[in-house]
Amino acid sequence: NEMDDVPFFDIQLPYELAINIFQYLDRKDLGRCAQVSKTWKVIAEDEVLWYRLCQQEGHLPASNISDYSCWKLIFQECRAKEHMLRTNWKNRKGAVSELEHIPDAVLCDVHSHDGVVIAGYTSGDVRVWDTRTWGYTAPFLESEYEEDEPGMQPYVSFVRINSSLAVAAYEDGFLNIWDLRTGKYPIHRFEHDARIQALALSQEDATVATASAFDVVMLRPNDEGYWQIAAEFEVQKLVDYLEIVPDTGRYPVAVATAGDLVYLLKAEDSARTLHYVYGQPVTCLDVSANQAAFGVKSLGWVYEGNKILVYSLEAERCLSKLGNALGDFTCVNLRDSPPNLMVSGNMDRRVRIHDLRTDKIALSLSAHQLGVSAVQMDDWKIVSGGEEGLVSVWDYRTNQKLWEVHSRHPVRHLSFNSHSLITANVPYERVVRNTDLDFTAHRRSANCELPWPRGLPTPGPCSRCGHTPGDGGRAPSSCPIGGGTPFPARERPPCRGSGDCRHRGLVHAYEFAVERLALQSTLPVCRAPEDTAAGYALALAFP
Repeated sequence: NEMDDVPFFDIQLPYELAINIFQYLDRKDLGRCAQVSKTWKVIAEDEVLWYRLCQQEGHLPASNISDYSCWKLIFQECRAKEHMLRTNWKNRKGAVSELEHIPDAVLCDVHSHDGVVIAGYTSGDVRVWDTRTWGYTAPFLESEYEEDEPGMQPYVSFVRINSSLAVAAYEDGFLNIWDLRTGKYPIHRFEHDARIQALALSQEDATVATASAFDVVMLRPNDEGYWQIAAEFEVQKLVDYLEIVPDTGRYPVAVATAGDLVYLLKAEDSARTLHYVYGQPVTCLDVSANQAAFGVKSLGWVYEGNKILVYSLEAERCLSKLGNALGDFTCVNLRDSPPNLMVSGNMDRRVRIHDLRTDKIALSLSAHQLGVSAVQMDDWKIVSGGEEGLVSVWDYRTNQKLWEVHSRHPVRHLSFNSHSLITANVPYERVVRNTDLDFTAHRRSANCELPWPRGLPTPGPCSRCGHTPGDGGRAPSSCPIGGGTPFPARERPPCRGSGDCRHRGLVHAYEFAVERLALQSTLPVCRAPEDTAAGYALALAFP
């Protein structure tokens, strides 16, 4: 525009100075100012102001101001999409997909990053899915084991993935690193003398940390792209948990727990003890850019209750002691939580929100029938997973459960963003059972069509829903699970011996940007090869 002076009550201000004043207003105040006069309307709708609002609220963060001609309209569209996604989350509208399992293999570990999922199996196979592309076929990441030794590959112990790398650790101490941009063959292979007990991958760059026996090794590529050992540390006990600190620049930093010891591992430095209390082992760990949070189990003659300690990584001192629970803290999420808040899960079946400013519990939810195994929160909701296989979604502002999903195995991984949710149910046992001799497989399926083995007595009603195997009816309105919680009724698809019946584990992907009910969403055919047997099994509970 061509305005030079702008009337501000009884004075005239330059246009640039008026823009500087208006930049402190939010969207509601800008709307009110636009109704004062034509001159103020021009200022209140300036592209600089609405571009700044988009950046502040996280809309199109990678865009430049010159990318769009009307940033106010872009802001309104982003707000409408955000409202639609929040409504879909609350009403569970969207598409749900069960990622195809590998035949004759049990799921060992699952990890995800920004909608890309990696899974490792007892067969030694590692598979990747990109759930952002609906028609995507999951490839296998090849290892370097000999092909003439079928069934001889060791189990996959851990898998990790970020935007460019996939990493898998095997039971025999080998580590494979793949570049997702170049192909399905490993770009680097590292070998430990003993089994790998913990694995961590930086979410921002190409840094991998492994713990084997009493050694912790950090790997990263040099300036020429060749992978090398960036740092190596020796610890006193076997490592239980290992995390890489984000945004540390050139020299990687990690936090490791080993029994009752917590180590701060900085490259170009020796291992430093961050926390140590004899006889009080660490039960969970998470880190952010400048803090570390871990659960501590209280033992001994003087019982003080189990707590979560929050340490400053810069000052290397304790900032907060949170909680006073009877059960062990099994999971904590500090990195993804809103500022000054943190969420944790406990063996006492409760999910807690901790206020880091007051060192008090802001909210405590009785969320599960067994211990909580995974948890994450954002600015309005909590998603938690339990040992009984239940995934629950809560609106913690109203203290209300929105919906839940049940599968057979414990929830070992969950990750969500504004429009998607990834959950993984990983079995305790890493043995493929024979369906013909496994009675619990039939008892666990409400609509199982597999014939009962001949010569064996027919079992009674299903322990979950009172349903007799093979009769093909509808599940009753209530079903005792664990402590007797009612299980909502619904017509289940026929079970033909797939995933849940054979104890192999499940990986589910939910997409809430799709305008349809999850009840109406069938599994995409493109996610299974053509030679896969027909049929699928969904384990969903509807409120």
